[in-house]
Amino acid sequence: PAPHPEPEPAPGLARRCHQRSTAMLDVPFLPFCAFLGTLGLLCVAMVGTWCQHWRGGFSLDGSSRTFNWHPVLMVMGLVVLYGAAALVYRIPNTWSGPKLPWKVLHGSLALGAFVLTVLGLAAVFHFHNSQGTPNMYSLHSWMGLGTVLLFSCQWAAGFGAFLLPWAPAWLRALYKPIHVFFGSTILMLSVASCVSGINEKLFFSLKNGTTAYKLLPAEAVFANTLGLLILIFGVLVVGALARPSWKRPDSDSPDSRQVRDTLGG
Repeated sequence: PAPHPEPEPAPGLARRCHQRSTAMLDVPFLPFCAFLGTLGLLCVAMVGTWCQHWRGGFSLDGSSRTFNWHPVLMVMGLVVLYGAAALVYRIPNTWSGPKLPWKVLHGSLALGAFVLTVLGLAAVFHFHNSQGTPNMYSLHSWMGLGTVLLFSCQWAAGFGAFLLPWAPAWLRALYKPIHVFFGSTILMLSVASCVSGINEKLFFSLKNGTTAYKLLPAEAVFANTLGLLILIFGVLVVGALARPSWKRPDSDSPDSRQVRDTLGG
């Protein structure tokens, strides 16, 4: 006789199982941010340690020690501080009350990231010009400069659309999804630029008079680990930005009214 088909689970049971599995995977936002902040600080500490311990430290004399400011400032500004700016509107406290203080904080963090990035570019151009090295010949340099230019356009457009009082509401509504999309895009381009820069620096440095890169000396292990941590940081930030339950509800949506009622008691 043909086997009897197994009965399908009831819709209510399937729904409860789905909710239970979702709850098990749910992570509170603030502990996640604490972990992410620790990871970001670790990336900054590691790139500083790499440049200090293996690359000779820091100076402004146009030598390779001037170049060492470049990776530190880029990781600090274009990745870590930019990631912090991107997550400002995911903080639950921003879901009620006036937006202006959070807009100012978001714009200020992004501006600080941009200033550090420009200083990082100035360091590498100063080093190249002092050593007679050509500028802008590698894929890393093209990607990095393109990311910075896109970042500058993103900040200027965001400032004009969201911080200036005369921007019409229809323009803000039209530009908001574009701003959000390019925010995540710039972060991933920043991560790609930093990781390719680390790899390029290792190829240039670990050759004559040192243990070759292909033999994986301690410096290569350390810098490769740094690159992986930067990549993990970027992926986690983009994941947090894409998580529906952490997005700030629209001001006129039922979810937003429910949040305001909850926070207001």
